[in-house]
Amino acid sequence: MRERITREQVFEEFFHGEPPRGENGEIRITRIRVPGREIDLAHIMGTSRRRVCETLDLDIGTHEGEDHTGEALGFMRFTPWEAVVIAADIAMKHGSVDLGFMDRFNGSLILCGAITEIESAQHEILSYFGHELDFHVCQMTYR
Repeated sequence: MRERITREQVFEEFFHGEPPRGENGEIRITRIRVPGREIDLAHIMGTSRRRVCETLDLDIGTHEGEDHTGEALGFMRFTPWEAVVIAADIAMKHGSVDLGFMDRFNGSLILCGAITEIESAQHEILSYFGHELDFHVCQMTYR
């Protein structure tokens, strides 16, 4: 069994040396992904325009016919991705916000509503994940 090596060592062996080969001469690479526990984006965008909402598809599917123009939008990104479900639950229970979009496969969350409500919901999410779940959380940003 070979000992663990860094990415740089793999590239060095592969491009400048002779990488280890299996019995049949094939190169075998095992890649393991260990997701962190973090919120790496928490941003609030002030008053939105109609075109922004349409580009984000906030007017289709379960939101068909809704108009989020003029509302603030809150964007968050989670790792592991499934954590977005907990965040959406906290947001819906804590503030008067709409769930614009949630992707449990990529960890993306978009909240719609009044800027103070989104700020309050995102603050609660960051606090819970940081203090209760011991996640690394980023600072909330505004624009």
